Amino acid sequence: VAEVIDEMGMEGKTIAVSPVGCSVFAYNYIDVDWIQAAHGRACAVATAAKRLHPDSLVFTYQGDGDMSAIGTGETIHAAARGENIVAIYINNAIYGMTGGQMAPTTLIGMKTATCPYGRDVTIHGYPLKMTEIAATLEGTAYVTRQAVHTVAAIRKAKKAIRKAFENSMNGKGSNLVEIVSTCNSGWKMTPQASNDWMVEHMFPFYPLGDLKDKE
Repeated sequence: VAEVIDEMGMEGKTIAVSPVGCSVFAYNYIDVDWIQAAHGRACAVATAAKRLHPDSLVFTYQGDGDMSAIGTGETIHAAARGENIVAIYINNAIYGMTGGQMAPTTLIGMKTATCPYGRDVTIHGYPLKMTEIAATLEGTAYVTRQAVHTVAAIRKAKKAIRKAFENSMNGKGSNLVEIVSTCNSGWKMTPQASNDWMVEHMFPFYPLGDLKDKE
């Protein structure tokens, strides 16, 4: 994200929004103007920022518990309206910061602090695919799912983020970049084991690639 902002020459014209969650301290890592949003409200806050500052690059950085649980309404309606913002969506299938609880993205059979025997669809329902939902909305311009577990994947993710940022600056509509990720502390695995588990279990359910590209 930081590299793309720098390469686009937007470091002095960027407004980022981080809600409560794993991204809560993101303002310590990327030196742009940040707004701290209430949990789940990032896309609503980003909407206001972009409308007030239409020449600025405005993006959110959110986890799956934030975007696909607490902030489902704000995210879907901002995308449906075609707000010229970018939502960067980190999906690690768990509430990573608050204790490892089940998230809407938790896979069937996956164990968490609140479903210790594994997610059971008869009790907990099915996982939610926010990116697929966003791709069906008229207001979205670019919807993609990427990962950063290899150098090649990082390059693809960076290219996707650049495209989303350029779309938002060109007024093409709302953009969503999902990054399928790991949470080795929440998953109780080593970093390498988490990467392997992600490739084996998450990628089949959350396949990588562009879902929508409205040229």
